[in-house]
Amino acid sequence: MVEQKLSGDVIIGQLLRNMDLGKFEMTYSVLLPCVFTIYLNPRDHATLCGVFDLILDDARKALRARVAQMNAKPSGFLARRTKNTKEHKISCRDWDIEFLPDGEVPPGDVEIHSELSETVQPGYRGMKTTLMEREPTASVPRATSTNDTNPKAPEPTVLKRQPDVVHAELHYQDESGQQVYLMTQNKIRVGRGGDDMPMDLALYTNDEVSREHLNLRRDPATGDYFVTDLSTNGTWLNGKRLVKASEQPLPDGAELNLGEVLAVHFQVKK
Repeated sequence: MVEQKLSGDVIIGQLLRNMDLGKFEMTYSVLLPCVFTIYLNPRDHATLCGVFDLILDDARKALRARVAQMNAKPSGFLARRTKNTKEHKISCRDWDIEFLPDGEVPPGDVEIHSELSETVQPGYRGMKTTLMEREPTASVPRATSTNDTNPKAPEPTVLKRQPDVVHAELHYQDESGQQVYLMTQNKIRVGRGGDDMPMDLALYTNDEVSREHLNLRRDPATGDYFVTDLSTNGTWLNGKRLVKASEQPLPDGAELNLGEVLAVHFQVKK
């Protein structure tokens, strides 16, 4: 039997599957898992540890895109047939993802344990999935867990993403309601997006806003911000229309108008 070779794409696919299976239905919304522990065979863990940061970056983008897809407003005939669509959301500020080696996990397998929040809720046992569809067996605790009643085992090598620094906030209201987007990257894409065009900030609005409407960029050396309009219907910065495909300085406190349907207030975090 040939062992399956693990890739970042396989791991991210399993994260999305676990999140889908771990939905917690409420009256007006659906809570999704946001704390994931990914168990790998020690040999696979050692092989991939050098690229865990890159996998985490892509994983967070994929999770954001899946939630945006879940919350996308249906259109046309489907919109008339669909009523009381629930909002899908997470209870954490961001996804908490940790990789751990575990000798009980076969080579080539991915075992994922997830929770709805950083504090395990009584009565909710979380979701456990495996790539090979076997019974979950991993037992190594997360680095954040404490159990002083048991002898301490040797600590495994753990790579855990540090909390992102928030550079700026974008306040806006689209068809999903009042929203605040935390800008933690030096460059983000903003627009309606689509299955083949994921956005960092996906807006739920009509086609007056382009699928990729604009880009925001932060210069890490100076901390200055810039905006580039990429749209069909235009972007206005403090009332002045931007020249398409021409990067312009973006001041703190600026208001961006996308087409004539959506306003975004930009605020730098001090």
